[in-house]
Amino acid sequence: MFAEIKGLNEECGVFAIWGHKDAAQLTYYGLHSLQHRGQEGAGIVVSDGEQLKIHKGLGLVNEVFNPNTFSELSGHAAIGHVRYATAGGGGFANVQPLMFRSQMGSLAIAHNGNLVNANSMKHQLESQGSIFQSTSDTEVVAHLIKRSGYQTLVDQFRNALEMLKGAYALAVMNEHQLMVALDPNGLRPLSIGRLGDAYVIASETCAFDIIGATYEREVEPGELIVIDDDGLRSQRFSGSATRAICSMEYVYFARPDSNVDELNVHTSRKNLGKQLAMEFPVEADVVTGVPDSSISAAIGYAEQSGIPYELGMIKNRYVGRTFIQPSQELREQGVKMKLSPVRGVVEGKRVVMIDDSIVRGTTSKRIVNMLREAGALEVHVRISSPPIKHPCFYGIDTSNSGELIAANHSIEEMRVMMGADSLAFLSTEGLTKGIGRSDDVPNCGQCLACFTGQYPTEIYPDTLHPYAKV
Repeated sequence: MFAEIKGLNEECGVFAIWGHKDAAQLTYYGLHSLQHRGQEGAGIVVSDGEQLKIHKGLGLVNEVFNPNTFSELSGHAAIGHVRYATAGGGGFANVQPLMFRSQMGSLAIAHNGNLVNANSMKHQLESQGSIFQSTSDTEVVAHLIKRSGYQTLVDQFRNALEMLKGAYALAVMNEHQLMVALDPNGLRPLSIGRLGDAYVIASETCAFDIIGATYEREVEPGELIVIDDDGLRSQRFSGSATRAICSMEYVYFARPDSNVDELNVHTSRKNLGKQLAMEFPVEADVVTGVPDSSISAAIGYAEQSGIPYELGMIKNRYVGRTFIQPSQELREQGVKMKLSPVRGVVEGKRVVMIDDSIVRGTTSKRIVNMLREAGALEVHVRISSPPIKHPCFYGIDTSNSGELIAANHSIEEMRVMMGADSLAFLSTEGLTKGIGRSDDVPNCGQCLACFTGQYPTEIYPDTLHPYAKV
């Protein structure tokens, strides 16, 4: 995707269903609701109890699938995936679900996250004779399953899970079973729902809403769930499970109508805005947020500060994929094509511009310039998360700290670079308080590594980008 409004992208979204005659169609709708988690590719694998059938492709969900697709995808169970590549690169071979056929039956895998020991595992597996068909870290899971030596798929999968390190929300399906698992730190979200007698699994609860499913519970860190015609069974594959869910799910990634680990995302973002207003007040005439993920925080800032909230920027939702590979000149115009300031709101006003994060800083600079061109007298930038100073190795595309402006410049230097009248970031304490998770566990059960540099897992040397700082 070109000239993203944000500098952060999540790796993917996972959806699965077992026990419904319209499994493929419901998975299609579920993936639609998860489209914000990945726009590079989409796929669905269906089981009819005898064989697995797959359809996948590059592009958005509604570009990959059409009404004729589903006549070939009949079955009672399905797993689906939308992808943004942060590990393994792009290309059709890496679009998920990945499917593997053997004399013992077929296997399909969908994965959200990033395995920090994937490269070391690939070297080991290749030395034992494995040949990889993609560059995705997800394929490692399939090879570990087939080489485990155990007889049942459940035991094979469990054995593979014990060797994985990093962030993973996994869905694995053969002709007769659906299995899902979450890493021992629960870094990525994964929820269980019910639709009549059918079981549904999704990265976000907004996928339940679109198909009319009812939320049941979260998949627990270190939990392996097996679903088949006998129902749902749960077991643990990790004895030491400590929740460290990605804080950016609440700050930016998840849809505001989703509940992540039973906390509403919109409410958390609104509270982050309130915390920001308490920590860094400013005299101004209007508060506005960068669409869409910053709107909730902007409303919270306005409520707490008493400064009116206004729709100071409009997002153009009709910039098509024609512009994925534009000229450099068009690339520079990317933000203007995506965002437009509302002159009638900001002209002659002191504006508080709320954004949820700053990664590289180029987008913030262009937005500040646009607001000034539209007549804003002052532009005060407030960020509803702490400065991102450290790379993420768990499925977010910030593995190079050389690209992180906060890792290389002071807040005052950043303010000057973007041309703002003032710049302030929410504190780490304000972040954990605003999100509202339990405070009786370390870091409130959140991963704060991109802010603090304290990673919840071991980081393997071959995971690191040459410029990464840990």
